[in-house]
Amino acid sequence: MKIIKRNGAEVTFDIEKIVMAVTKANNAVDETVRMTPLQIRRISESVQLACEENGRSPSVEEIQDMVEKAIMAHGAFEVAKEYITYRYTRSLLRQSNTTDDRILSLIECNNEEVKQENANKNPTINAVQRDYMAGEVSKDITRRILLPKEVVAAHEAGIIHFHDSDYYAQHMHNCDLVNLEDMLQNGTVISGTLIEKPHSFSTACNIATQIIAQVASNQYGGQSISLTHLAPFVQISREKIRRSVDKEMQAFGVSPDAETVSQVVEERLREEIRRGVQTIQYQVVTLMTTNGQAPFITVFMYLNEARNQQEKQDLAMIIEETLRQRYEGVKNEKGVWITPAFPKLIYVLEEDNVEEGTPYFYLTRMAAQCTAKRMVPDYISEKKMLELKVDKNGQGHCYTCMGCRSFLTPYVDPQTNEPKYYGRFNQGVVTINLVDVALSSGREMDKFWQIFDQRLELCHQALMCRHQRLKGTLSDAAPILWQYGALARLEKGEPIDKLLYGGYSTISLGYAGLYECVKYMTGKSHTDEAAKPFALEVMQHMNDACKGWKAEHNIDFSLYGTPLESTTYKFAKCLQKRFGLIPGITDKSYITNSYHVHVSEPIDAFTKLAFEAQFQQLSPGGAISYVEVPNMQQNIDAVLELMRFIYDNIMYAELNTKSDYCQVCGYDGEIQIREDDGKLVWECPQCGNRDQNKMNVARRTCGYIGTQYWNQGRTQEIKDRVLHL
Repeated sequence: MKIIKRNGAEVTFDIEKIVMAVTKANNAVDETVRMTPLQIRRISESVQLACEENGRSPSVEEIQDMVEKAIMAHGAFEVAKEYITYRYTRSLLRQSNTTDDRILSLIECNNEEVKQENANKNPTINAVQRDYMAGEVSKDITRRILLPKEVVAAHEAGIIHFHDSDYYAQHMHNCDLVNLEDMLQNGTVISGTLIEKPHSFSTACNIATQIIAQVASNQYGGQSISLTHLAPFVQISREKIRRSVDKEMQAFGVSPDAETVSQVVEERLREEIRRGVQTIQYQVVTLMTTNGQAPFITVFMYLNEARNQQEKQDLAMIIEETLRQRYEGVKNEKGVWITPAFPKLIYVLEEDNVEEGTPYFYLTRMAAQCTAKRMVPDYISEKKMLELKVDKNGQGHCYTCMGCRSFLTPYVDPQTNEPKYYGRFNQGVVTINLVDVALSSGREMDKFWQIFDQRLELCHQALMCRHQRLKGTLSDAAPILWQYGALARLEKGEPIDKLLYGGYSTISLGYAGLYECVKYMTGKSHTDEAAKPFALEVMQHMNDACKGWKAEHNIDFSLYGTPLESTTYKFAKCLQKRFGLIPGITDKSYITNSYHVHVSEPIDAFTKLAFEAQFQQLSPGGAISYVEVPNMQQNIDAVLELMRFIYDNIMYAELNTKSDYCQVCGYDGEIQIREDDGKLVWECPQCGNRDQNKMNVARRTCGYIGTQYWNQGRTQEIKDRVLHL
């Protein structure tokens, strides 16, 4: 069994250290109240047993809490007091500098918490370590200086989660929709260099990748671009190629018919589109931004976003090539085609592509084949989104999320009375732990709503801290964002404040563990018809809170289904510490993401999507639903049936499958999760390889694909998933 030390390092559990610590406390009290060596041994063994029953690696602090309780359970209160006093004294000494040990341990690559914090960051790489080092310093400053004590205390207790505190010291925002159209059509500036409107599709793609990298280095969340903004450059290249072909024909002294010339032009144009798309895919995969990972980028594919029929046809060619290349994948260091994490792809299901016989159904079939093999694209239903995303003029809109699931709210520019989405952003996220609210109430319903309101007000306070941290930020802090078109065209030295109000940007109240919250309060899963009304009431209550805060501050607060990549593990550990192991509630090393059906609950794909659609509607700031499916590469018709169901029933959904490869034996199938001495490890079922550096594992984690492994909580959640099809 392993334990996690305070600096994050993982070491083997040693019962003799508990025996020694309790013996020292025992020897410090009067002989008349001392325990016997046998009692001390039994206390130590009971703690060891409790750790083993947890099913995960406990922290030193958790073990010491168990020791305290075990000593008191034996009635040795004087010994317990001595032990607690010693802990407190040591804690005071450590508080003089809480950051050095964590930084040193991550540099030496033995900080297990940091190593598994982000499924797309490799902590052995210098750039990642440098980002983590800066993050530890930022978290320390944030905790000690920048945030109110009550917010810090609630965050550390797992009552709320103040996201991305490793970036909070800087004036940085969360995620955005990049206004690529403005930057390409009107020019931009990158690193002090003027970039004018490109004169070909391939050049536009190259510039787009530079913009993606620059944006990623100036914010900490996801970003999204639309392929529609690249489509006009297809026609520019077409005209350029035609001039070149005409010139060649004149040089050869031939006069082919117009149809032949057009055929040559289109063949060359498709080759340029292939190169341009390849540039985006390979640049995104191979780029490393200042935070030590590939840009967290989502690429949006929406045919009806095109402004005319020619542009729509050209956009279709770009989408076709994007799907073709993503289906192929990228090569790993062994030269084997594997599934990359980014760019994330989103394909819009719409009237002229969702049914066989419609003009663009061939793209939908390609998308289905790509999903079955590479887990992307994900799907937005134009039909459902137009119903749910309605602006103040009564018009519905279809647009992409910012990254994996964070959605902007509908917005009409007061200057033009036109809808606006590209160029907008999210200010940040704070998440409420719904499970803790429920457990703190002891199943008393009146007390539940009272505690719920107290915790929501704490989130409100924390979110306003995020807002205030951005307020007053000058456009000079990130010129690519605020001055050169990605988000705005502000003057040098101009504050970004006007973009923080009136709905231009959003700020998100996240939530986690709706399933466990409802299960504890009602005794049933929220999929049960008797419990669902309470679940919907909880969701509405959070929406009402956001509405009240919006009216108070003129800031667009919005309810957001938190992805919980590593926080799921943190929340689970905090709940176990505060409330113990409660069957069906706190007995896992994770809690359920947002409103999702529990990963182990048997339910078919169609029922799951229809059920969760009700909750997406109440999660306007961000939501995504998924279904777990087996290998579907030989059953594309079933994938298409699911896609049609998504179109008719739910706004945003994805299909989860597996895409793994063992570099030792060449196994191309599902890498298994095994338990070894209380720890979950990944193992090739063919050769037994457990070296994570010698296998490629891709799993959908929180709306996006992870490829660098996960903490023990998320790994257990992945292991517990059941198939829905």
